[in-house]
Amino acid sequence: MTKNINLIYIPMQKLKTTTIGVYMHRPLNAADVSKNAVLPYVLRQGCRLCENSEQISKYLENLYGAVLSAGVAEFGDDQVLRFEAETISDKYAAEGETLTADALRLILSVMFEPVTEDGGFKKSVIAVEKSNAKDRIMSVMNDKRSYAMQRCVEEMCAGENYALSRYGTVEGVEEITAESLYEYYKKAVTSSVIDIYVCGDANEGELRSIVEEVTADIKFASADIPKTELHKNSGIKNVTDRMDVNQGKLSVGFTTDTKPEDGDYFALMVMNSVFGAGAHSKLFNNVREKLSLAYYASSNIVKSKGLLIVNAGIEFQNFQKAYDEILLQLKAIQNGEISEEEFNSSVNALINIFESYNDDAALTHGFYTAERVYGTNYSLDYVKEKIKAVTVDEVAAAARKVKLDTVYFLTGKGDN
Repeated sequence: MTKNINLIYIPMQKLKTTTIGVYMHRPLNAADVSKNAVLPYVLRQGCRLCENSEQISKYLENLYGAVLSAGVAEFGDDQVLRFEAETISDKYAAEGETLTADALRLILSVMFEPVTEDGGFKKSVIAVEKSNAKDRIMSVMNDKRSYAMQRCVEEMCAGENYALSRYGTVEGVEEITAESLYEYYKKAVTSSVIDIYVCGDANEGELRSIVEEVTADIKFASADIPKTELHKNSGIKNVTDRMDVNQGKLSVGFTTDTKPEDGDYFALMVMNSVFGAGAHSKLFNNVREKLSLAYYASSNIVKSKGLLIVNAGIEFQNFQKAYDEILLQLKAIQNGEISEEEFNSSVNALINIFESYNDDAALTHGFYTAERVYGTNYSLDYVKEKIKAVTVDEVAAAARKVKLDTVYFLTGKGDN
């Protein structure tokens, strides 16, 4: 098997289904972001094995109603083209069919054997998928909560590739043609790291043979997973946008100065859980519940970029009070003001999340894909043990590395 392609089998025999996740890693940049955002959806519409979407649907139906999806994800400066399939495990096939192998054959055909016409992709498919791509871009703008977070990141990381949306831009999508996307595809598919995760009960040897058979005559260029640098804090930036909205959206961006491989990253995970990752958190119980300053208030970590983003939906006039309270709750954590109940609930919430992966193959290969991108390659058990070992003092120390970077507020047109 070529060194560009990695097949990782994760046995999960207790599950009744087997999932396959195929991920093609591309550098996130302005020149290619829109092409990467459209390409997986175009490939999903037809291949040598199944010429069009109708044939793909019939093929999947014959695999006891298997499903196939395509899309695009973003891990820092790594824009990932994803293809995922799920089918019942072979042992449940009524007539001994090799369902997992057949599902893998379909994904590989979609990726490596696309349908073309006149030296490019089908123009009719390109037209539809360009329209769909623009709809996805607009859907983020229509979801003001997602839009505010995206704008916060855009301002925070201005000039960096991570400021780009994984969905690309309307202008970039417009420029795509059937010929230009096909030329890009031929280069991309042979010069990217491609990871194949199989979670469930499968014959690993058989799957490897299928991959080798499909890719035997393809010439691959050397490739690596794109690397991501931490965002560096360069002072506080305040940005306000005005739109026709009924509720203000406050996004506050912080830098963590903590890399995924750093020893205190697990303390940062617990810190974020204490701060705003759930109904047990300080933001939820103080900003939302106790003070009624927000309809929602939460925080999340952008692991690869070293960012922590707080999102809150507020009344326009509550901006200053909500903002001050968010910083006050962070200061409390930095001072070690964490109750035993807050700490234990935060650790348990994280452990429960990772425990749930044992019953969800898609989450499992998503976890290991992320670990590979980050370069840590930790196991689920290792992560759980490290989280359990975190102390309150370590959480406070991780919080003290968190610095305010960008304050973004989406407010109404008439608000003063």
